[in-house]
Amino acid sequence: MRKFDYDLFVIGAGSGGVRAARVAAGYGARVGVCESSRVGGTCVIRGCVPKKLFSYAAHFAEEFEDAAGYGWEVGETSFSWARLIANKDREIDRLNRVYLALLSDADVKLYPVHGKLLDSHQVQLGEDIVSAEKILIATGGRPWTPEISGIEHGITSDEAFYLKTLPERVIVVGGGFIACEFAGIFNGLGSGVVQVYRGEQILRGFDHDVRDTLAGEMTEKGIDIRLYTNVTELIRTTGGQITAKLDDGSELQADTVMFATGRVPNVQNLGLRAAGVHAMPGGMIPVDEYSRTNLPSVFAVGDVTSRVNLTPVALMEGHAFADSEFGGNPRPADHDFIPSAVFSHPPVATVGVTEKDAATHYGEVEIYKSEFTPMKHTLSGRREKTMMKLIVQASSDKVVGLHVVGLDAPEIVQGFAVAVKSGLTKQQFDCTTGIHPTAAEELVTMRTPTQG
Repeated sequence: MRKFDYDLFVIGAGSGGVRAARVAAGYGARVGVCESSRVGGTCVIRGCVPKKLFSYAAHFAEEFEDAAGYGWEVGETSFSWARLIANKDREIDRLNRVYLALLSDADVKLYPVHGKLLDSHQVQLGEDIVSAEKILIATGGRPWTPEISGIEHGITSDEAFYLKTLPERVIVVGGGFIACEFAGIFNGLGSGVVQVYRGEQILRGFDHDVRDTLAGEMTEKGIDIRLYTNVTELIRTTGGQITAKLDDGSELQADTVMFATGRVPNVQNLGLRAAGVHAMPGGMIPVDEYSRTNLPSVFAVGDVTSRVNLTPVALMEGHAFADSEFGGNPRPADHDFIPSAVFSHPPVATVGVTEKDAATHYGEVEIYKSEFTPMKHTLSGRREKTMMKLIVQASSDKVVGLHVVGLDAPEIVQGFAVAVKSGLTKQQFDCTTGIHPTAAEELVTMRTPTQG
């Protein structure tokens, strides 16, 4: 007689949870998973997928303008927010069905309810209780908003995907990935945008040249970036508008105020304390390199662990967990040289260390930097710039940081991330023939350090 209902039970059917469940089931494990929302997680349902669709939509206004430089006469154009929302919803529905099929095809049992730990081997699912030899927590993250008066009048990125109409005036509060992306989206679609950030520059944690370049380009596009500023109160007026009071004593008027002020691990009503799972004050579940918690039968992957909050990282962690625990191939999750992108306008992509951190990790470094007008804009007349930067360890000649702001940055850096991850040297970059004419060739033709 089997001691447990399942070999593995996964709480959360987002990217990391689904990957772990499918791979473990492929190794012959009996797997169950619960999800109180739609299968697919933040990325698919209310994150990177719909956000990038919105980003595509927001670029068309500039494309219509740029066409004239290439001989095209574009007639009268109009934009339908309702149509964009409907088309986005249809695509998310399709992806949700794909994820459901992935679980079904892998013979993973799905419970469409909230899961709560009772102890290190039992999960409560509504009125039912299931047991498992191993439990994986993959509940992701949720938006965090500050405790200010009138916060109920604001929205987060979750609600932004379902607004009934495109707001004429938007205040975006925050300076990270999500804030910069939505500032660009609303601006590109025609909204007046003010971005309010308490710090000294947007994109904290990124290379300083990336931060300054993007801020300059966003400002050039008409986004009003207010640094060293915070919202202290929201007031809904009788006309339905929102007055935002700022800590410098000024006020802003808007139709929508969106808070992109960070995300926290989604551990509400998860039963961690009762089950004996250690969690940090902010909710983060600490794990080792094999995603083990303090309990030998309980594991965690993805944003709930706050290691590196990116969808491909959750996938990697979930796969490594399943290989280690059910595939006979113990391997730690590898968090070195993880590339990332910000789908701002223009986009950002990066892999490796910033210039500021390079000295700490690699000692003396050489910096190669180039800023130029991409070829596309030589005829369009647009003043948007591209910035590319390489950080090279002097002692080994290895490229340890690569940063791009500009057209197609994420597509460019995905390929170069293989080189940086593999430890290629600046000499090997230099020996690589560029593809001409492209922006990416700049990364293999920079010969003179700008400093170092």
